[in-house]
Amino acid sequence: ERVTSVALGFRAIRDGDYTQALKHFKYQGPNDLDRLMNQLLIAWTKVGEGKGKEALKLVQDLEGPSWYGIFRNYNVGVMAAMIGDVDAARKALTDTVTDRNGGATAPDTFARSVIALATLEAQAGNKQKALDALSAGDELITNFAPFKALRTQIESGDQPKPVVATAAQGAAGVLFSIGGALNREGAEDTVMLYLQLSHALDKDAADTLILLGGIAENAKQPEKAIAFYRQVPETSPMRRISELQLGLTLAETGKVQEAREHLLALIASDPQDIRSYLAYGSVLSDAKDYAAMADNYDKAIEIIGQNPARNHWSVFFQRGIAYERLKKWDKAEPNFNKALELNPDQPQVLNYLGYSWVDMNRNLQEGLEMIKKAVELRPDDGYIVDSLGWAYYRLGRFEEAVVELERAVELRAGDATINDHLGDAYWRVGRKLEATYQWKRALASEPEEAEVPKIQAKIEKGLPPIESDAAKVETKPVEEPKKDDKKT
Repeated sequence: ERVTSVALGFRAIRDGDYTQALKHFKYQGPNDLDRLMNQLLIAWTKVGEGKGKEALKLVQDLEGPSWYGIFRNYNVGVMAAMIGDVDAARKALTDTVTDRNGGATAPDTFARSVIALATLEAQAGNKQKALDALSAGDELITNFAPFKALRTQIESGDQPKPVVATAAQGAAGVLFSIGGALNREGAEDTVMLYLQLSHALDKDAADTLILLGGIAENAKQPEKAIAFYRQVPETSPMRRISELQLGLTLAETGKVQEAREHLLALIASDPQDIRSYLAYGSVLSDAKDYAAMADNYDKAIEIIGQNPARNHWSVFFQRGIAYERLKKWDKAEPNFNKALELNPDQPQVLNYLGYSWVDMNRNLQEGLEMIKKAVELRPDDGYIVDSLGWAYYRLGRFEEAVVELERAVELRAGDATINDHLGDAYWRVGRKLEATYQWKRALASEPEEAEVPKIQAKIEKGLPPIESDAAKVETKPVEEPKKDDKKT
């Protein structure tokens, strides 16, 4: 009933019938979220009716749990700015931008608040205050393209446009804010509905389209994601972000050559944008074209120069992976070390380098400690926990391997490699029936083609005795970062 009421209300707003919209928003749901959403939508409907002051007071008087704060203040701010109450707008938006807890809970609303405050100050002739607002935003959301674009615009003396210019945009923003805050595993269907309704009223909102694309990707609907990314306006500062995600998603649909050409064109259009190299490198990695991947990151690091920043750790890390896959460890290891120099507590790098050392029978204790530290930093990452278990296995510490690999399987039940590892560990501790079961699970979990005959052989014959030459622990490459980790 809630979604139906909102959908009908949004249709009425789109048609300019605010009286009819108000009737649909009278629905009172059973929880605080419903109450917040409906009160904000009622207020924006009143703005559409020309009752701006009444609407503003309705939002200012809205009471509820502490997490209401960022949503209430943002809407007060943009609503007050729209009806000309600059003082009320400034106070509310400043409260939003300084609300770090709220910003962490609803980063999309925080970002819009920063832009709204900077725009308000710029329009009032307060150039430095506008730039200060953007600096405050940078502290929570780094390297955000809309902040950079607005900073350039303000510094050049151009007047930015209002963030919210119509009641329809305001109403769309309510569902964008709530949808963005709810955007987590298990809520995808509801979030998608809210964001699509928001998009229907504010077609050019780039951040809405980017969120929709990401949700479609996570739902394994890449074609739908591509359609959303293509709709981001060419004039938007977020257009390049959408183009990068478009390239990654094209590759995911099997259009690898098109993805490569698309991302190479992005690199050519702005060779200084390191994100493009990371996106292109991700596609090359998935295609196992490690020579091209290494060359790509060589070029990126040449662009970075002699003084890399902390956030460049991923470029060195990915170049290290490329050289490691090319079996050029003498070139790989310095890149992993450089990545750790830039970001000492990065769990992916700690895991990869630590596992590689253990796998090569080098720096065994230091390597094991690195993997343990990575697990401490990401205790719920099944791939990293698997690395610790497999490192114990490589060291012949089979009982300890079983403990970690069982936990890894709990975290990533459908992963073929982890189930295969656990099967091996079970066999070594004498749990042969369970070992066979795990290998069968691994086989059913779509392992890489080269692993299928190996797993089948283990199901038929088990593992050879540990004493024999044939039973020497097989070298298995550490898991590469998954796609979510490689996105830019």
